[in-house]
Amino acid sequence: MPTIKVVDITPRAQSGDVGLDSEPNLAVNPENPDELVATAFTPDPMNGPLAPVYVSTDGGDTWVLNSVVPGNGGLGTGDISVGFGAKGGRLYTGILNGVTGDLQILRAPVATSTAPMAVLVDRSGEDQPWVVATTATANGSGTDRVYIGNNDVARQGGTATVDVSHDAGTGPAPAGFAPVLLDRRAGTLFDGPPVRIAAHPDGTVYVAFMSITATGAGSVITFDVVVTRDDKGGIGPNPFEDLLDSADSEVGQRAVTGRKVRFNPRQRTLGQERTGADLSVAVDPTDSNSVWIAYCDNLGGTAPTDYVLHSRHSADRGQTWSAARPDVVNGKNPSLAVNSDGLVGLVYQQLVHNQWSTVLELTADGFGTTESHVLHQAPGDVPPAGAQLPYLGDYIRMVTVGKDFYGIFAGNNTPDQANFPVGVTYQRNANFTTRQLLSTDGVTKVAPSIDPFFFHRAA
Repeated sequence: MPTIKVVDITPRAQSGDVGLDSEPNLAVNPENPDELVATAFTPDPMNGPLAPVYVSTDGGDTWVLNSVVPGNGGLGTGDISVGFGAKGGRLYTGILNGVTGDLQILRAPVATSTAPMAVLVDRSGEDQPWVVATTATANGSGTDRVYIGNNDVARQGGTATVDVSHDAGTGPAPAGFAPVLLDRRAGTLFDGPPVRIAAHPDGTVYVAFMSITATGAGSVITFDVVVTRDDKGGIGPNPFEDLLDSADSEVGQRAVTGRKVRFNPRQRTLGQERTGADLSVAVDPTDSNSVWIAYCDNLGGTAPTDYVLHSRHSADRGQTWSAARPDVVNGKNPSLAVNSDGLVGLVYQQLVHNQWSTVLELTADGFGTTESHVLHQAPGDVPPAGAQLPYLGDYIRMVTVGKDFYGIFAGNNTPDQANFPVGVTYQRNANFTTRQLLSTDGVTKVAPSIDPFFFHRAA
């Protein structure tokens, strides 16, 4: 029978933390799944110049902070995501520097290195980097292929971009990284923040993004979800041009069109959280023809203003799309992953009756039947958000290694067993009898806040 564990990854030494450590990300070393790296909006506890990542070497049971990321600001870094190469244990990180705001692409030889990460790329005018790393093997040797989606907001028109390196592991900066503009369709005003990537071992790479085609009153935008594909790992003179739209023959198939959503990064539209930039893509490692997307909009719920999570599946390499799981009203932060058995996983967060729930669902038959687990549930107004947005974050992340699913989400950290239906382990000091967080002295009471939580579904 599968087992599930959930761990609050805030270390005991940071038991006094009361920050909103939101917008988490996760990487698992495919060669050694006991080695994991997580990220969140977490500043260096010693106020040094380097921001931290969370590192575990025992499969996620315990975690430490490792301050190795350039540009520690008030929230640590800005946006940050991580990925391991499939061979050799190198760690790649994409950040918005917490001091300058610049996009930086970073590399470390191993996850446990205490040296500052090497800066391979540094440029301004970008948003929300998203890292996916693989290793291509030929003639007994491997080269790291690394894809970093980002939104080039300094451009006019299409802004969805992916930086690609075909041998990122050892070369000097920029280590082969160069940006590829994905959205070249006339009529695009700009693209939404998420640029999501799914890479298959056979070299097929899918990238999904939100192409915004109109803006209206009340911060309402109209967008299409576009999926591009490269059949040779992004190598060649015309990368990501292998999927043409069946209607207009332009690069990138529009999986859905004419969707509407309230999109204002400074406006709370779902409890204490903002909305408008939720997107995920995953490919079946057993079949590169089979690809899944999930996205959110303000259409299709029980009322015109509901925020609704939708999912779609393509069995023909992204050319045609059909509805998959039934819609989730007031769901956001979808993350899709598919394991080595073709089991599809979807994790998302949902606000119902002012309570945030984080739900993991798995299906072997296209959501005809579902294995479902509530990982966490807690009041949506505790703690108060104050001025910080996002609250939980604009994304969570789930990945697979073999048959296992690994993920991370942010949530209310009140130590109450009723909030964790599948159980939980805390590192930070907490009294589950009194439902009270405690500081490093084990006595002083600490108010609830937002922590990152790791989860692992073992086959």
